[in-house]
Amino acid sequence: MNMQAMLKQAQKMQKGLMEAQKEIEAMDFEGKSSLVTVVLSGKKVVKSVKIDAESLDKDEVEMLEDMLMVAINDAMKQIDKTTEEKMGPYTKGLPAGLF
Repeated sequence: MNMQAMLKQAQKMQKGLMEAQKEIEAMDFEGKSSLVTVVLSGKKVVKSVKIDAESLDKDEVEMLEDMLMVAINDAMKQIDKTTEEKMGPYTKGLPAGLF
């Protein structure tokens, strides 16, 4: 393969990566635990936190903190999975950490 063809292929791959990243950033991801639901943007910014207050006593704050952590981590895992799925075709064979 000549250099010009490789450059063209790299530009196409870069365009695909940028489009996939924009698509992910425009998405919302919802993480849940039993009493807590959080919504994060594809940029990993918390957009909302909802607590099922009817199921919670005031002395259950520590449990609520743990549930928030679980729900946020669940949403982040969804973002990472979607990122891998959408960008995987463009990054296969590239050294880790390049993108």
